[in-house]
Amino acid sequence: MAKKNQAVEQVWLQCTECGELNYRTPVNVRGGMPEKLKTGLKKYCPRSRSHTVHKIKRK
Repeated sequence: MAKKNQAVEQVWLQCTECGELNYRTPVNVRGGMPEKLKTGLKKYCPRSRSHTVHKIKRK
């Protein structure tokens, strides 16, 4: 049986325009954060019905 990787944390992606938490994504705790997640990802926001920048929000 495979072991669960304990170095992964679930984080929310929050829309920068409306502030809604739309997506959850796993992030590797060890080894630093990818540059894409630091600067923000362009994802679809259903509330504003457009593609907007989403940044990390830890709960």
